[in-house]
Amino acid sequence: MFKSILNKIKKRTGNSLAEFAVTTAMMATLAATAAPQFGSVGEGAKEKKTMNNIDKIIQSANNYYNAKLDEEGRGRFPGQTKYDSKVGGYDLPTDTDTDMALEMFVQTLLNNYDGYTDDLSAFVYVFSTAADDQDAIQGDWQNISSSVVYDVDGATDFVELFGNNGMSSPFQDGAYIYLVIPGSGSGSSSQAPAIIVADVENPTELHKTLVP
Repeated sequence: MFKSILNKIKKRTGNSLAEFAVTTAMMATLAATAAPQFGSVGEGAKEKKTMNNIDKIIQSANNYYNAKLDEEGRGRFPGQTKYDSKVGGYDLPTDTDTDMALEMFVQTLLNNYDGYTDDLSAFVYVFSTAADDQDAIQGDWQNISSSVVYDVDGATDFVELFGNNGMSSPFQDGAYIYLVIPGSGSGSSSQAPAIIVADVENPTELHKTLVP
């Protein structure tokens, strides 16, 4: 009997120190590999969120345009005094219509704006009226480290469209910015203005345009 018990004890095997070390190393490798993937999932969720917010801004701008079209006979976007006035720092180049100006801006300028530290002075804030706008500061509707400027009328229009409120970006350095390329022409050859809305985090990747 004692001999049988002794044999059973001898037959029992456990993990050696070497096996434990190998297992630990594998777990560490898996953790290191998975961490960036989880991080990218987080960034992807932020991108989806900010694009949804940009959609809401675009939709509110479109509603504003259509309301002015009914009231005034010509549509215009928040911040515009007339359909052929700009909002922000980008005007129609000489001998260029709105469609062509929009294409030129997207292809030659917007593709260079991949961060808030770039020269974004062509844009204005969607929801912030000034650097000392307390609502914008508390609501995180601006990034004062960027070169984005302010348009009081446009920001006021948008804040009203959003029920006297605004939206913050899910990105730490993000904020919502826009510009309006003036409408062009007259009569049957007239073209509606175009609006570009972006997140200052990365305007190249995080933007949408609207031409009514």
